[in-house]
Amino acid sequence: MSRKVGGIAGIFLEETQVLVAARKIREMGFLKFEAISPYPVHGMEEACGISRSSIPYVTFVAGLFGCSFGLWLTWWTSVVDWPINVGGKPLFSLPAFIPIVFELTVLFAALSSVAALVYHCRLPHHNPPDIDPDLTSHKFAIYVPEDDKGYDAAQLTKILNELGASEVKKVAEY
Repeated sequence: MSRKVGGIAGIFLEETQVLVAARKIREMGFLKFEAISPYPVHGMEEACGISRSSIPYVTFVAGLFGCSFGLWLTWWTSVVDWPINVGGKPLFSLPAFIPIVFELTVLFAALSSVAALVYHCRLPHHNPPDIDPDLTSHKFAIYVPEDDKGYDAAQLTKILNELGASEVKKVAEY
């Protein structure tokens, strides 16, 4: 069960304002803050300090493993486990096994990508704070939880107002 925590949320009407606010909050040393927007905002990852995901690397390694496993499986079944000589053809003929190797590569890569996504997103235990229903249509927010390092509600309220927040809300525990 996730721990319930409250915080402060600054609501902005312009995406440029929320980008500047995210940079400023990050420069202040906050690490657990969230930027909430109704659509992807270019530059938000850099402003929040979000590093590149490791999911592509997991996918690549799992795809290589799937390819290797497919090659080994087709070689083992046709050469070691059940060698049948048909018309003098070689026991291991790579072109005949390319579809199996390809399918296992895609299967391992896809399943590992989904598993890595679930792990990195800490699913299924995500309970977002209920800040404002308009965040799904035209407003933006910066949310700083109470358990973040250096949290001071009065100082955060002042800074968010200075950064152009149209409204600053105290978010109840969620």
